[in-house]
Amino acid sequence: MKSFSRTEILIGKDGLNSLAKSHILIAGLGGVGGALAESLVRAGLGTITIIDFDKVDISNINRQIIATHSTIGKQKTLLMKTRLLDINPRLKIIAKDTFINAESAFEIANNPKIDFVADCIDSIFYKVMLIENCLKSGKKIISSMGAGGKLDTSKIKIDKMEKTINCNLAREIRRRLRLARVKMKFPVVFSTEVGKKALPHIAIKEEEYATLGRPKATNGVISYMPNIFGLMMSSHIINELLTENNDE
Repeated sequence: MKSFSRTEILIGKDGLNSLAKSHILIAGLGGVGGALAESLVRAGLGTITIIDFDKVDISNINRQIIATHSTIGKQKTLLMKTRLLDINPRLKIIAKDTFINAESAFEIANNPKIDFVADCIDSIFYKVMLIENCLKSGKKIISSMGAGGKLDTSKIKIDKMEKTINCNLAREIRRRLRLARVKMKFPVVFSTEVGKKALPHIAIKEEEYATLGRPKATNGVISYMPNIFGLMMSSHIINELLTENNDE
């Protein structure tokens, strides 16, 4: 397709074919997941599954590519599906308006048709659930840590989970994965920058701790940070797919 002619110059027909045959699942369509999904599709990805239960809120406008005043209140998966198909009408897309729960996390991790999982979930409880299932099944996964409270793009990097520093989200996830006896050798995108202080925690009910994980704090977030996190995840996934193709 002419849409990908400039990509073909860079990665060749074999590279394009490799991407066209690949299936990536993205859990979470916020600032990180939205930028990731669009980047993968613009690169020539053939099949994508997008999962999110949420609707666009006015507070999303400062960073999420599908968030505009005309989309407030609309389902994120539907908006993203429409946008991605407008980029590539031949794209095979599965959109699910749902939470990641124990059953779906297991199904994702053990689905042989999915080549790579991208975790862009906000909730610690569901994030850990998806990561744990993927690692135990051997499913390739990359996870996004916290982009909130950060401003310096030069401090963003991809490394193994065990190497993360200065990230409250990563700290809590590491703690939970240790309890689950899961090794932390999988790749994550994170920032080494010491984050700006969040607003005070929002009180939650005791029965909500199982799913929310800890009292919620509202982090400030700038327009570009989540998007760069998503683009770096896209780079990692695409290069992994291309490397696999070259090794075959």
